[in-house]
Amino acid sequence: MSVHEQFAEDLSLYALGTLEGEERSTLEKHLETCPACRLELDQLRGDMALMATSVAGPKPPQRSRERLLTAIAKEPRGSRAAGASARSTRSWWSVLGWVAAVALLLVIVRTRRENSALRQSVSNLGALVGQQVSELAKAQRVVDTITAPETQKWVLVAAKAPPQPQGKAFYLRDKTGLVFVANNLPPLAPEKIYELWLIPKSGAPVPAGLFKPDAHGSATVVNPPLPPGVEAKTFAVTLESESGPHDAPHGPAVMAGAGE
Repeated sequence: MSVHEQFAEDLSLYALGTLEGEERSTLEKHLETCPACRLELDQLRGDMALMATSVAGPKPPQRSRERLLTAIAKEPRGSRAAGASARSTRSWWSVLGWVAAVALLLVIVRTRRENSALRQSVSNLGALVGQQVSELAKAQRVVDTITAPETQKWVLVAAKAPPQPQGKAFYLRDKTGLVFVANNLPPLAPEKIYELWLIPKSGAPVPAGLFKPDAHGSATVVNPPLPPGVEAKTFAVTLESESGPHDAPHGPAVMAGAGE
């Protein structure tokens, strides 16, 4: 089964959507009774679809271009063939321009999607870096509080009961940094909690954090909220009710100390 040569050019123009008038009507009537020409038309349309969806650039697939040029070349030469050939050439390059525009549009759409994904990745990376910088700043504050030359240090001990509970407070007044480490603390009774206090040189004790020891009697308080610039006389720990209030010492003192 072969394509009728007299319809080769018209099939190409019909696939491109440029065949009009009596020639279009004649071809459509022929297609109703010719399976070979219908198959060729479907293949030409498939080739055009491949060109239209390509994002590699405006150059059409070599197989599609050869199929279309071969179909046009089969048309007999003559005055009508010459006129139709010129029209076909113009139509072909017109369609190539359209295919190039579609391909360029698809490239732009894909590029925009890739840029959007890249911006989201950069945003996520920026958030992660910001979080790590924040964590590093917190860690640096702890290190500064413990190691700065101007850091004041207290050792808190309990009298009369070896092994004595002991605590160390590292206080950096200018940066309101405070790190408190305790060990050998006795277990808490139900509904009880320890509270750390900053005892200033003047004024009322300042709450410096609530804490409970672990199973080994160890506990820490790291950088609780404190008013800036308070000059400390000492630190102390009291035993308080877990339900409060915690604005002032109400329970017995567990340990207290003086600066080193």
